[in-house]
Amino acid sequence: MIRSLVVTGPTASGKTHLAVELSRRFDGEIVSADSRQVYRGLDIGTGKDLEEYGSGANAVPYHLIDIVEPNEEFHLFRYLDVARKALQDIVARGRLPVVTGGSVLYVKALLDGYDQDGGAPNAELRAELEKQSLEVLVEILRKEASSALFRRTDMTQKRRVIRSIELARFGETVKPVPLIDDSLVIAPFFSRKVVHARIEKRLDERLAQGMLEEVRRLHDQGMSWERMDWLGLEYRFAAKALTGELTIPQMRNMLLAHIRQFCKRQDGWFRKLERDGRRIYWIRDGDLEEASALVVRWLAGEPLPDPKIHLNDIRYDG
Repeated sequence: MIRSLVVTGPTASGKTHLAVELSRRFDGEIVSADSRQVYRGLDIGTGKDLEEYGSGANAVPYHLIDIVEPNEEFHLFRYLDVARKALQDIVARGRLPVVTGGSVLYVKALLDGYDQDGGAPNAELRAELEKQSLEVLVEILRKEASSALFRRTDMTQKRRVIRSIELARFGETVKPVPLIDDSLVIAPFFSRKVVHARIEKRLDERLAQGMLEEVRRLHDQGMSWERMDWLGLEYRFAAKALTGELTIPQMRNMLLAHIRQFCKRQDGWFRKLERDGRRIYWIRDGDLEEASALVVRWLAGEPLPDPKIHLNDIRYDG
């Protein structure tokens, strides 16, 4: 049986800090649920913040960070395979797995299993489709996909369109098998205004730390600008600045707007998890003592109170 604490939430909400502190208190080890922190060399742009984990006797062990090269194919099916091994290893040693990350698909797959039409990614098809422009791919999808699949595809991202073409062409089904049998899901909560301010502060810190230099180094080491587009917003927009498509101020402002939009989409995903019956304990300001009190009760097998905050009860103006 796998029991695991899960610390999730939107970007820039302090998930890692809270997860690490809870790991220190409850003899835990971090299992990352971040789809980009698996890549070596993507440090500043993905916000690995490895100093959070400490060093020496005070270090908190972590798993599923820096496990593949940036040019390797990494997808949900591979993630679940390595996550299963990490969770089983931690539990076998009598420690508490603490899953943390904001990749909602990864978190949901750990908790509920993953029922996915189309099976694992098809490398040969992807290589063929990658040669096409985004406009051509959208037209292929329009012809081959159901109206429902076409409507729910993000047409601004080439990799999303390619995946939807895979789904349209292959009808295999992977049956859901949850990896975690018993969980407590905790998430730091801040108002949207505060989260937006935290996003801006974090972005400016990353730029000051050398995010552009990190992207330039990756390119000098052989990563194509096209590959950057697959690695997330920070790498996509940094590439646009380094290739002269955008000035650095333009890049910074456009990236900030897109990260805030991504945060809004994450809010929608978490609302859906709640509507689907997933109990999430939103902890105001990521308060460590409030979170710890819940963990103590959960580990003791005591009944937990109803969450104080429900995202679906909160409405924002924009």
